[in-house]
Amino acid sequence: MGRHARFSSAAVMAALLSSCAGAPSPGGGNLAASAGGSADRCTALAEGLAIAWPDATTQLTSVQYREAGPLQRPPGIPGPPAPPVMLPAHCELTGLLQPHTGVDGQDYAIRFHLRLPDQWNGRFFMQGGGGTNGVLGDAVGSVRAGPPALAQGYAVLSQDSGHDNATNSVPDRGGASAFGFDPKARADYGGDSLEASTLAAKAVVRSYYGNDPRYSYFVGCSKGGQEGMALAQQYPELYDGIIAAAPGFALPRAAIAEAWNTQALASVPQARGDAVTMQSLATSFSAQDLGLVRDAVLEACDAKDGLADGMVGAFAQCTSDIVVPQLRARQCSAQGGGECLSEAQIDALLAIHQGAQTSSGEQLYPGFTWDAGWADTGWRIWMTGAPEFGAPSINVAMGAPSLAAVFSTPPLGLDGVEANLAYLLGYDFDSDPAAIDVVAAPFARSAWDDISARSSDLDAFRRDGGKLIVPHGVSDPVFSIKDTLAWWDEVDARYSRAADGFVRVFPVPGMGHCQGGPATDQFDDFGALVRWVEQDEAPDRLDAAAGPMSPWPGRERPLCPYPLVARPVEHAPDLGEAAAFECRR
Repeated sequence: MGRHARFSSAAVMAALLSSCAGAPSPGGGNLAASAGGSADRCTALAEGLAIAWPDATTQLTSVQYREAGPLQRPPGIPGPPAPPVMLPAHCELTGLLQPHTGVDGQDYAIRFHLRLPDQWNGRFFMQGGGGTNGVLGDAVGSVRAGPPALAQGYAVLSQDSGHDNATNSVPDRGGASAFGFDPKARADYGGDSLEASTLAAKAVVRSYYGNDPRYSYFVGCSKGGQEGMALAQQYPELYDGIIAAAPGFALPRAAIAEAWNTQALASVPQARGDAVTMQSLATSFSAQDLGLVRDAVLEACDAKDGLADGMVGAFAQCTSDIVVPQLRARQCSAQGGGECLSEAQIDALLAIHQGAQTSSGEQLYPGFTWDAGWADTGWRIWMTGAPEFGAPSINVAMGAPSLAAVFSTPPLGLDGVEANLAYLLGYDFDSDPAAIDVVAAPFARSAWDDISARSSDLDAFRRDGGKLIVPHGVSDPVFSIKDTLAWWDEVDARYSRAADGFVRVFPVPGMGHCQGGPATDQFDDFGALVRWVEQDEAPDRLDAAAGPMSPWPGRERPLCPYPLVARPVEHAPDLGEAAAFECRR
């Protein structure tokens, strides 16, 4: 049996056990024993049959039985490219708990969304959030490979982390980041909502099916990766297996790096004598300019893994000592002419690679690894914006209000994208970072304490048999893979260089933030996690393929657990297949 049956409080345990299968209790019932088919059981939920909620403030807000068919998305929210997501027959419900009025006068609650399939496989799946959250999520359980978790028979949970973008956004307080003005809303976003929503959902599962889940899984990327780390570190008893991809486990410090990178890129139009605006920031590097950067990186580093193939597999060997001469070889001459990089552009790249620092050289956040994915459109959208796609810099549009309102105490409200840009350009790396560690009323904890999840202490998670997989793009433009690898080294040292017995980090060369880039970004990490948890089959590699938008659709490579690198097997007949590569140092 998985660890889902043990909870963090004896009182919670007693309340949950009171609704065991076939044993109706005061304030709780067992739908599996008291109702007929799935539709009847779902209707019974809608008619208010009591559930022994772990938190007495919990209430259901909607219950509806869904016949098998395509996912019905809310009006105005586009779906993925065809074919549509097909879902099995299931009971869909939404609920909320812990409603409160914040110190800012806003009404908040933790809202959750749960889908319960008719053909349940006895397992539970929670999908992570993204960005500033505030969105309920579709509770479908999308995974990188294969059908979504719901279609595989999992009961699936999503949640909004304690605030609602539809009602809690305040334009002059950072828009969707305005919840940062309320201590509880900020703490819920940081991770407090994870346990509450999980326990509520498992109470429904127990009542609906008459049994606890045999195994419980969490899958998330970005902010969802931070949530996965928070679960492993703070609530280790809730989930048997966790995928924490591109983990934003140091979100406040990563936001400081967004300010650093914006200032570095703003130096390019400044060197031309232009005022720094959102429009001029977007011209700091064109797609052609970044193509030159890619060429320089590949010339210096591509063959370090044993094969020149447009991918920097041995990225740890891709140092400035060998990259910078290639960049300088592409620098514009005094006479100009042709495609070239300006000195200001090269200096900006070096600053991004170096990472955010104080004037005395103290590292505030690790720099970013040289990689071919720096030329990808996704990298440019995060860093500078891409006007041809109508996309402003995400570092400015989302990073700035998050840093000001959510990751700093006291919170500061910003009104509009130009105010965001001015804030980042004026950020003082000697004095302003202290705000992430300040504790001041009405906040009882600092933003770092609320939101970070970067501890190497996984003792309880490891002791209970938990398994953790951490994929991360080497070209991620917002969460540096250097930070993730530094964390891994700390974890591995804590467990006497045997951390790979329960946690493995899989760098993805060329991949940007969670997906995309010149990379083999299609791989079945969830399937590998399930086999590790349920069959004790540790993932020594993840065979991956390049997607249709990559330069090489269908190309295969293995992803290797750090610090191993995918290197070609001698005399391999087809270097386009994963079998032609092995993971070694």
